[in-house]
Amino acid sequence: MGSTSYVSLSLATALEKSLDATSHNLANASTAGFKAFRPLFEAVEATPEGSDADPVSYVQDGGSYLDSAQGAVVPTGNPLDIALSGDGWLGFEAPNGQTAYSRNGRLVVDVEGRLTSSSGQAILDAGGAPIVLPNDVGQNIEISPDGTITSGDGAVLGRVGLFDVDSESLMQPIGNGLYISPLAADVPPPAENVRVAQGFVETSNVSPVIEMTRMIDIQRAYEKSIRLMDESNELTKQVVQRLGRVT
Repeated sequence: MGSTSYVSLSLATALEKSLDATSHNLANASTAGFKAFRPLFEAVEATPEGSDADPVSYVQDGGSYLDSAQGAVVPTGNPLDIALSGDGWLGFEAPNGQTAYSRNGRLVVDVEGRLTSSSGQAILDAGGAPIVLPNDVGQNIEISPDGTITSGDGAVLGRVGLFDVDSESLMQPIGNGLYISPLAADVPPPAENVRVAQGFVETSNVSPVIEMTRMIDIQRAYEKSIRLMDESNELTKQVVQRLGRVT
């Protein structure tokens, strides 16, 4: 297999990863607080130094990153729903004991009075502890822009933790709209430039139209790379056959 086929193969492999990421983003276009993943690639020149041959570059996988751009904030009218505006994350108690982060502010009160995500993970206060509401409060609460939770009579019940996560682009999903950061401290510092809006949720930052356009472009490029490999292999086959006849 010649260099043309290897270049095309490296491109096809990269395009396959791009297609997987785009499909995943599209599948979560309606998931509150979802952040899109973007693959990274780079061209690596493989021509030996000092060679007179035409330069050859391959596509190399450069990993991926989390696109933390904010999604649209839409009203829901539910007093337990919150949305963040600005740079910051909500903290949740992950199943494995780690602190996970999310921008999905669809909250519920479980049977123990804990304020949790819709999938049952307890939301954390500024100190990293779960928030527990009194039994008689129900949904009769107010959440101020700094995250302070008060009852109808003005009693302070807790404060939603707003965290500044280091290297958020490196965070990885663990399901249920939660992300973990390999670099975050056990209790990250508080986020300063973020505000809480009660009765709102942040939607996904995925644009279905853009992702569909990207998917079409990826599929076309993938088909071209496969066709180029087939043509290169066919040329090689013809050369071998002709050399065989000459011999």
